[in-house]
Amino acid sequence: MKHIILKSAALAFLTLGTMSCADDLNISPIDPQTSSSYDVKQLLAKQYASLGLTGQKGPDGNGDMSGDEGESGFYRTVFNLNELNTDEIIWAWQDNEDMAPITNMAWTSASPRVNWCYQRLAYDVTLHNQFISEQTGKLPDDEIAEIRFLRALNYFEFLDLFRRAPFKLEFNGELPDEKVGIDLYNWIDQELTAIEPMMKEVGAYCNSKDFGRADRGAAYALHARLALNAMVYTDGQVNDYQKAKDYCDKIISANVYELAKEPKNGYTGYQQLFMADNDENPEAMKEIILPIRQDGAKARSHGGSTMLINGTRCSGMPYYYQSNPWQCIFARKDMVGKFIPSLDVVNADNDACTKSYDKYLKDNNLDASKLTEADILKMDEALGASTKEMVRKAGDDRALLYGGFAGGVRRLSPDKTIKNFFDGLSIVKWSNVRTDGAAAHGENFCDTDIPLFRLGEIYLTRAEALYRLGDKQGALKDIQKLQDRAHRINIAQSVDLNYILDEWCREFYLEGRRRSDLVRFGLFTSSQYVWSFKGGQENGVGVDSHYNVYPVPANEIAGNANLHQNPGY
Repeated sequence: MKHIILKSAALAFLTLGTMSCADDLNISPIDPQTSSSYDVKQLLAKQYASLGLTGQKGPDGNGDMSGDEGESGFYRTVFNLNELNTDEIIWAWQDNEDMAPITNMAWTSASPRVNWCYQRLAYDVTLHNQFISEQTGKLPDDEIAEIRFLRALNYFEFLDLFRRAPFKLEFNGELPDEKVGIDLYNWIDQELTAIEPMMKEVGAYCNSKDFGRADRGAAYALHARLALNAMVYTDGQVNDYQKAKDYCDKIISANVYELAKEPKNGYTGYQQLFMADNDENPEAMKEIILPIRQDGAKARSHGGSTMLINGTRCSGMPYYYQSNPWQCIFARKDMVGKFIPSLDVVNADNDACTKSYDKYLKDNNLDASKLTEADILKMDEALGASTKEMVRKAGDDRALLYGGFAGGVRRLSPDKTIKNFFDGLSIVKWSNVRTDGAAAHGENFCDTDIPLFRLGEIYLTRAEALYRLGDKQGALKDIQKLQDRAHRINIAQSVDLNYILDEWCREFYLEGRRRSDLVRFGLFTSSQYVWSFKGGQENGVGVDSHYNVYPVPANEIAGNANLHQNPGY
């Protein structure tokens, strides 16, 4: 893979280059610094498009940043740093650029993937600064507040990943200063407090016309996420668990959002959240507070849900309906264990699994190279490797794992080294399938919107905040709501912090947040909790605590004397 080249994020703050705007996410190039005729509504759409797209055309060509455009998106760069080194998933192709250091928690200040994320956040902040600087006083306050929210979201990611940010609020030729730790936390807290009254009321945009825009519900959700992590972000100086609870209460008491519960055409409420028509299906929409919009025809990129769906599939997997499987993301056995603690799955014994597979082929006179989807479905069911069987063993609708035989025999975990896609169970949580059975919009790119904030997070955030405030029964009730939606058989009767952390995994695996949760619980780098291949070792080891925070890329410090490095790098 090629480097993403924006010589430094400082350049993003100094010049934006040739920008573009979006009309229903159909991109056309415009330079608002030189053109006096650009459409402000298109420029407003571009602000949101920065969450899900990577440039002016999509999926590649005329990108926001040069190099491998597919690697440069907001969601993908943040996802990679928050998921690929955790107990949830592994990226199969470890020879991809900088992938092994990310997987093994061995990155440095020269890490390309860390740099890509830092530069994307800086680019987006600059994009938002320009819009706010030029349009304040011209557009309604609520629209300016939306973009201030997007800017705060990017600064939140700086805080979460780096604990510091190149900071400025104007669009001019000055290099940014730096905000660190509690100062950056306080700014985001105060900025959200300032803009919340300006934004449309909670749930105002939870409709087919405005789906994907940020209203007060989105701001409250970000505020709750920020407050829940206050002790981490401020080095123990600020305890804001009560604030986290209060913001969750504001969202829940508005009675606008609901958990997706009702089945539709055989799909559970939970499944519907991650399907191709989650922007049209009212059952899914009612839980999603703010999505990143995706469309296989109009808004194509190699990040976002295309990465999540194509990356978790190989040819022949049932119910895929895509023509471009990447086969590069699979589940760690540790994540499987959150659903099935005994790891009692057909893939647990690889030799026995292979023998069963070979025997089934022989007994049924089947050629492995000519298996149809119907053959695969029948075999998976007979050998107990289907997703249906995983859900049954877990007693939980959320266990959307696949241990079947499409493409070959899967293992439960790699043996000594990570080799390929079949080194773990597959994940089928995200899909490009519509609940109504209609065709998706594209063959290579996916329609499924990404629920960046959803009501499930609000209940679980409140549960954790209540527990840390001493209200264990209140925490239990909120967790039971989520487990009831998932038809979990062993529904919780009591909770502790370890159980809550496991519930974060069960509800939100493969949604781009796991590292942040592990850091908050003090376990991301700790030897007290290890998982397969943590620290680059097959059985897992602890690593130095400075890996809880990513380094500021060395080229950024070289280009801006206002920036400083995090300890340990």
